Amino acid sequence: MKPPKFEYLAPHSEDEALATLAQHGDRAKVLAGGQSLIPLLNFRLAQPELVLDINHLSGLDYAREWDGGLALGALTRQYVVESLPLVRARFPVLAEACHLIGHLPIRHRGTIGGNLAHADPASELPALMLALDTELGVASENARRSLPADQFFTGPLQTALQPGELLMEIRVPGLPPRTGGAFVEVARRSGDYALIGVAAVITLNDVGRCQRARVALRGAGPKSMRASGAEEVLLGEVPSGEVLTEAARRAADSTDPPTDIHASAAFRRKLARYTVRQAIELATQRAGGA
Repeated sequence: MKPPKFEYLAPHSEDEALATLAQHGDRAKVLAGGQSLIPLLNFRLAQPELVLDINHLSGLDYAREWDGGLALGALTRQYVVESLPLVRARFPVLAEACHLIGHLPIRHRGTIGGNLAHADPASELPALMLALDTELGVASENARRSLPADQFFTGPLQTALQPGELLMEIRVPGLPPRTGGAFVEVARRSGDYALIGVAAVITLNDVGRCQRARVALRGAGPKSMRASGAEEVLLGEVPSGEVLTEAARRAADSTDPPTDIHASAAFRRKLARYTVRQAIELATQRAGGA
């Protein structure tokens, strides 16, 4: 397997990178970690005229406090996010999800921004970004804008990024007190793409009732999705018993999973019901619930 011929550039400044993207538009592909792009090139599923290697850009590899939450540069490696004390203390569910991405060598090269810009519906991070109400900062040669995660992912391997735009920063809002998160998935083997994955972020009030709920699924349709029906069931209730059963049912019924050589759509829906319940239970426990 050999990639098609392409021009290769490795700019050393943001201005140079954005100017090059403005010139080439959708005929360019951005290389960050390369864990997704290189296979696409080798299989000739992507045939750009230019590969823009942004690994030499300074200032896009960071994790820092931001307005009570967390700001991540797009070039921050997944293993760094998984390991950082700041992430483990403030957003342990983010470290938990990063740990589930592929194998260790992949996480050492793969970047947070590259994963999100690739927008694989079977990947962990897009679903988690939905559950954490993340904002994504993007830039072009002449403008900068911010997109909420629920507007960023538009379809399988598709985002709201326009030709000439580059994902620059991921901003995760701070979590309220008594909030717990969990990421649960079912895979045939460790490191494989999961058949179904669920991110749950639950906030409880002082008497243990659900004050805020976010439930998002991966591998459940053409893009990562919020299970709004499950969230509605949880609000104002103690997340246990029949409430959990109904939330899991609604989440599973809202999915549109694929059928492939690994599992049927019907089997994936059954897994979704199980994993949604497990993720909500675990998030509730971590929030201080029963």
